[in-house]
Amino acid sequence: MKAIEITQFGAPEVLKLTERAKPELKPGEVLIKVKASGVNRPDVLQRIGQYPVPPGASDLPGLEVAGEIVEGSLDGADNRWGLKIGSRVCALVQGGGYAEYCTAPLAQCLPVPEGLSDVEAASLPETFFTVWSNVFDRAHLGNTEAGEKETLLVQGGTSGIGVTAIQLAVALGHRVFATAGSDEKARACEALGAERGINYKTEDFVAIAKELTQDRGVDVVLDMVGGDYLPREVQALAFDGRIAIIALLGGSKATLDMGALLRRRLTVTGSTLRPRSVAFKAAIAQKLHEKVWPLFAAGKIRPVIYQTFPAEQADKAHALMETSTHVGKIVLTW
Repeated sequence: MKAIEITQFGAPEVLKLTERAKPELKPGEVLIKVKASGVNRPDVLQRIGQYPVPPGASDLPGLEVAGEIVEGSLDGADNRWGLKIGSRVCALVQGGGYAEYCTAPLAQCLPVPEGLSDVEAASLPETFFTVWSNVFDRAHLGNTEAGEKETLLVQGGTSGIGVTAIQLAVALGHRVFATAGSDEKARACEALGAERGINYKTEDFVAIAKELTQDRGVDVVLDMVGGDYLPREVQALAFDGRIAIIALLGGSKATLDMGALLRRRLTVTGSTLRPRSVAFKAAIAQKLHEKVWPLFAAGKIRPVIYQTFPAEQADKAHALMETSTHVGKIVLTW
């Protein structure tokens, strides 16, 4: 099969088209003939040597794919949606997604939502698994004690994670505010459903969040920045507020006012999804199929594809991601 490998750690040009043997199936896995592969920030981190491959995972980059099941055992308990040989699926994988064939645990495969293309389907798993796990499972975005829907602040609203978090929270009835790096991107967040897009280069997200919540603060912050954003996010939180950290684009060190955490009963949590168990990811898949996939059918959420590249141009896709000019997902096609 054709595949894209990281020949050495470095700039996008280290990504090269190569020939590899098809991956061998492990128990509980299926083989997918890949039609499209999502490009994500962790792929960039792996390419530059800052995101180690978990033991036993493929050294090839790529954490999400869409395509057709061509091989594997489908008669186990993990086949919750009646998938068959030939079924169109999208899957979350530990690696190996930049290839014509990719193995995936059956429990991490979801049927492609009706009406979606392979490119659109390939843009879903990494962001939707991540957002559900962190915003809803870990940070418990839900209702206030008064029974009102809680509010969400999304940092990086035009990233793949950001467009997913905005749409999903809004579809489930929550008020959402989102930061972005320009007025144009802030308006793009609003077009996706955010009540207010905030240009973090010219506006103070703490002051705006306070103003829009009548000085109460937001209930949950989805943070992919870290660094000096963390103390400001603490200021922006309501009592019992939660911060879910999923990336550290602004650095891994922060100063935290522990007194504020105690007085206002705040929670700061962080996680990475890639090393988690199949059982953990299978539980998220179940929730997505139950609670999120119907939202696609109802037209309440939609994939946001910024640009596609032929797989052999993976270096150009990575170069685009590093500019941070995109709104939504970047996808490779095979």
